[in-house]
Amino acid sequence: MGSFSIWHWLVVLLVVLLLFGSGKISGLMGDLAKGIKSFKANMKEDEDKDASMAADASAQTPAQPAGTIAAPPAHAAPAQQTNPSRPAA
Repeated sequence: MGSFSIWHWLVVLLVVLLLFGSGKISGLMGDLAKGIKSFKANMKEDEDKDASMAADASAQTPAQPAGTIAAPPAHAAPAQQTNPSRPAA
């Protein structure tokens, strides 16, 4: 009694068709398909845009050899040097 038989599903399908009609159901399915296609197209555009932005960023940033330390930018404030044997004022 916990599961539905094929006859239960056929009755439910018949009631749905009577309430909504076949034209409205096919229209809803068409709208759903258009929405899915639009979603996939937008996802592909975002991936393409992200890939092109990453390529542009890597082209603008010079590559550093492994094991080197980058120099601070010219506008950066000089680092304060502290003497560990002398307490800070």
